[in-house]
Amino acid sequence: MAWIRTAISMIGFGFTIYKFFQYVPEDLAVRKISHPQAPRNLGLTLVALGTLSLTAAAWQHLDFLKRIGAPMQTGLRSISFVVAAAVVLVGILAFYGVLMRHGPF
Repeated sequence: MAWIRTAISMIGFGFTIYKFFQYVPEDLAVRKISHPQAPRNLGLTLVALGTLSLTAAAWQHLDFLKRIGAPMQTGLRSISFVVAAAVVLVGILAFYGVLMRHGPF
């Protein structure tokens, strides 16, 4: 559950950085920002880091269950694993949206 919280925070913070700096076009127009792609790149990095860390944590959890001899159906049906899979899906969609500047956001 701690990994889910951390991943949601990183994905959300990365997406927020991207969206916040997307609406500062007047500063970009007068060239006050020397690296205009930096907020987008930081947002992409945080979204990717959150998604990949949660994927690794879910993999580690399943490996732990296998090592202790728990039935695999139990691990795949746990609410934590389902929430983790949903957050990974949201992270992938957010990464795609930021990368391609495409989506409903």
